[in-house]
Amino acid sequence: MSTTYGYTGKVLRIDLGSGEVWTEDTFKYKDFIGGEGIGYKILWDEVPAGTHPFDPENKITFGAGPLCGTGVPCSGRTTIISLLPTSPHHGAGSSHMGGYFSVEMKYAGYDSIVLEGKSPKPVWIRIEDDKVTIEDARWIWGKGIFDTMAMISSQMGKEAQVAAIGPAGENQLNMSVIRTGTSHSAGGHGGVMGSKNVKAIGIRGTGSVKVADPKAVMELNTLMDQIIGANNQMVAPSHPAPWAEYYSPSSRWTGKPGLFWGAANPPVETGECYPEDVHSIGKRTQKAVFDLGLGAEKYTVRMGGCAHCPIRCHSQLKVPQLEKYGMDPYVSNTCMGYASPRGVMFKGIKEFDGNGEDSSIVGTAIGATLADDLGMWCNYGQIGRDVKWFYEKGVFKRVLPAEEYASIPWHLLEKGDPRFLIDFYNRVAHKQGEIAHIADGAAWIAKRWGLGDDYWDAKENKLWTRGGYPVHHSNESAGQVGALISCFSNRDAQNHTHQNFIGSQLPINIQKDVAAELFGSPDALDAPSKYTRMNEYKARFVKWSLIRGRLHDSLTLCNWMWPMHFSPLKSRNYRGDLSLEAKYMTAVTGEAISPEQLDRNAERIVTLLRALNVRSMATTDLRHAHDAVNKWIVTPDKDKEGKVIPQFTPGTIQMEQADMDLGLGMVYKQFGWDEKTGAPTKSTLLELGLGNVAADLEASGLIPA
Repeated sequence: MSTTYGYTGKVLRIDLGSGEVWTEDTFKYKDFIGGEGIGYKILWDEVPAGTHPFDPENKITFGAGPLCGTGVPCSGRTTIISLLPTSPHHGAGSSHMGGYFSVEMKYAGYDSIVLEGKSPKPVWIRIEDDKVTIEDARWIWGKGIFDTMAMISSQMGKEAQVAAIGPAGENQLNMSVIRTGTSHSAGGHGGVMGSKNVKAIGIRGTGSVKVADPKAVMELNTLMDQIIGANNQMVAPSHPAPWAEYYSPSSRWTGKPGLFWGAANPPVETGECYPEDVHSIGKRTQKAVFDLGLGAEKYTVRMGGCAHCPIRCHSQLKVPQLEKYGMDPYVSNTCMGYASPRGVMFKGIKEFDGNGEDSSIVGTAIGATLADDLGMWCNYGQIGRDVKWFYEKGVFKRVLPAEEYASIPWHLLEKGDPRFLIDFYNRVAHKQGEIAHIADGAAWIAKRWGLGDDYWDAKENKLWTRGGYPVHHSNESAGQVGALISCFSNRDAQNHTHQNFIGSQLPINIQKDVAAELFGSPDALDAPSKYTRMNEYKARFVKWSLIRGRLHDSLTLCNWMWPMHFSPLKSRNYRGDLSLEAKYMTAVTGEAISPEQLDRNAERIVTLLRALNVRSMATTDLRHAHDAVNKWIVTPDKDKEGKVIPQFTPGTIQMEQADMDLGLGMVYKQFGWDEKTGAPTKSTLLELGLGNVAADLEASGLIPA
């Protein structure tokens, strides 16, 4: 057998109904790169239109890409692909988690794991290299994720990596997660695992991933040392520094003299973090203080993260007050994992039990621990906005049975007491009462509870389309660029390519110079809150971002860091290297590939997802059925006197409907899709090697005329 590089060469398949286990050749999917691309190809080929996400016929893929497990920086992501329960048309979607699961999967010899069918009883999957068994899970069914991981590790050893669901997934909540490690969760597909009666996958690998040219990889890693910044590829610090020409208080490069991991023993000072000092990269992002405020410094034990990542963006805290509530004092999370509990407590987490100024941190830690252990997903913070809306507008009082409404401790919510979170999360995760339907997702609860335009069109609800997903770096992120990117997914966009660009913390003139180099004109990018009308260069920016997002989720690289638009070094003229993905692929696989070829492969995946939407919605008119935004996005703001602020006025980020319509057509044209409907044309599908997709759609009358 010839040596394969980057790829292991095997996809593990498990039929839970029959108990059959087998492998197939990864390279039958090579045109789809890996990770996300393979998962979407399997959905197209094997899951019929009209399948419910919780049907046994649905399949779920855990995917890693060819760069995973090779030592390429920030390559430890796992991409999970299946039908989305929250989607009103059960569209295809991916969720993502960091940690070490995907690397262990590669070391065990697999590029992807595909689960299909349904087990007649609760099971967990045990994988030790080429030994794969389906084990009885009744002893862990009903357990929280923390206990589940510990119990499986007691069987397999501490080196094993575990991906598990909690009670929320077991109870098939649409908004549930699959989680690995202390804080890495993939939102949206926990219920799919639960529907198959799979509690967890435990995996231990003793192999390795072969690299064609290790020396070239090491040389590229040395180059990366000159380019990589802090979390979200922010390359300027948050404070004046002796080495920095620029700084920005909003930067995630928070490490500085006098800022500590205060709960470490002894405390560790983050220090100046000079960009040339590669040993301080892991101290640049003191994310606890960014997420929770300076009061979190004394609770921070260290920063944690994912395999092969020097950035370490997950803050690991010790919050002793949690022991009073029967919880472990150690908490780890980042970003929305911390923000969502505070969103549920929409009146703010206030002082309680004598915690004083620390009460918000303690309350947030309680909420984060509960959500992670129960396996609940916040839908990028939407669950908190929904609680606020339904409570303040009287929806809960209208739709909940009177006895149930009276049993809920609303007084704790009013007081800002996070003990409300304990009651709330337990009710919802265990499907106790009508309130649990809040985890169906916005599109489904709007239908169930009779919510109308006032719900969808309320700006504070931040719902982007009637698909039921919220803003995630949308019109506030480069105007039409972020707004249009948000129209093409079946869940929140999860695309940080454009956000990393505009969020570099470098001055706008440098960003515009790079935009001109990349997209053909500095007009691809506007200054913040000074948005101009749509143009072709912005459409190129949108296409670039969509392609690179799919590329990273297929390679698998962290799109919270990649691509490397910029560098912190003035000596590099602040330029990064946007060909690094291709250079790493060449070094790892031994097959020469250009950035253009790699982007073309990713474009194939973007278009395949588009075709999946055409099929699941049974219409070619995606412009109106899928991509149309909610009214609040194109409704002008008003000033303090009530006068309308016209779109494109400096200071507003509200979009204009005609301009958005123009932008959609421009993006469709960039991809070679039908400019009227947004559906892929037959010629484009054939050019991308998707002939079978074209034939299937044509047979169903779903190719635009």
